[in-house]
Amino acid sequence: MVSMPVMEREAELLAAVARGDRLAFGELYDRMQPRVLGLAFRTLKDAGHAEEIAQEVFLDVWQHAAQFDADKGSATGWILRKTHSRSVDRVRSAQSSRVRDARIGIRDHIETADDVSDTVALRIDTMRIERALRALPEPQRSAVELAHLGGYSHSEVSAMLGVPVGTVKTRIRAGIGRLRHELVAA
Repeated sequence: MVSMPVMEREAELLAAVARGDRLAFGELYDRMQPRVLGLAFRTLKDAGHAEEIAQEVFLDVWQHAAQFDADKGSATGWILRKTHSRSVDRVRSAQSSRVRDARIGIRDHIETADDVSDTVALRIDTMRIERALRALPEPQRSAVELAHLGGYSHSEVSAMLGVPVGTVKTRIRAGIGRLRHELVAA
C-alpha cells in the first residue's frame, strides 16, 4: 500500500485562503504571525517597521495565496521568504534615503553659506573627502559610509553586510585610518 505524503497544515490553509476562506486565513495568521513578526524585527530592528512589514506580508498572502506552489517548497518557507524580501527592501530603502538626505543636507549647507571663502573651502573639503572615500577598498568604504554617513550602529552594519561585528569594527577603523592618511596627503 502506497502512503500519500502528509500535507503541511500551512499549505492546506493556503489552499483554503486561495478559495477565499476567511477562517483559514485567520488560522494561518495565528500560526504564522509570530514567526513573520520575529523575522521582520530581527532584520529591521524596529518594532513599528516590523509590524508594517507583517501587515504587508499577510495582505500579500491573502491576495496571492493561489500563487503558492507546494512542489516548489513549504508554505512556511514561502511566507517567510516574502517577509525576508520585504524586510531587506525596507532596510535598503531606509539606507539609501539616509545617504540621500545626508548628501542633500551637505549640499544645502554649502548653498546657504554666507562667506564665499567658507563656501569654497567647504566644497574643496567635500571633494577631498569624496575622493578619499573612493580610494578606500569597497569593504572599508561600505562600512564607513553605513556607520558614519548612514548613521547605523556596528551591529546594524554587520547585519546589512552579512559579516561579524568585529569585522565591521576592523573595516571602519582601517577605513578611517586610510581616510586620515589620504586627507593629510592630499
